[in-house]
Amino acid sequence: QVQLVESGGGLVQPGGSLRLSCAASGSIASIYYMEWYRQAPGKQRELVAVITSGGTTNYVDSVKGRFTISRDNAKNTVYLRMNNLKPEDTAVYYCYISGSLGNYWGQGTQVTVAS
Repeated sequence: QVQLVESGGGLVQPGGSLRLSCAASGSIASIYYMEWYRQAPGKQRELVAVITSGGTTNYVDSVKGRFTISRDNAKNTVYLRMNNLKPEDTAVYYCYISGSLGNYWGQGTQVTVAS
């Protein structure tokens, strides 16, 4: 069984920063790519950032230049560094991993950007 444990969410003022972490444990074997999604109230879940096993990254246009996704393969952990946060970044953030034994979601962590 695989578990994804997220941390790092919270309340931050506009312009502030947060770093989300997602640690995978269990029978993971090989991880192909790791992603962060977010879902704001009343909206569909959207893909925010992705990082491949080789370290290639991609971002949704609205976060380019502000968010950075990274991974520590030794720790089976993916991070999302979020700078210059805006109120429209408010959402529940979910990590997602795709591996040789299956695909898994984290439980979600709330990020609220407000003054």
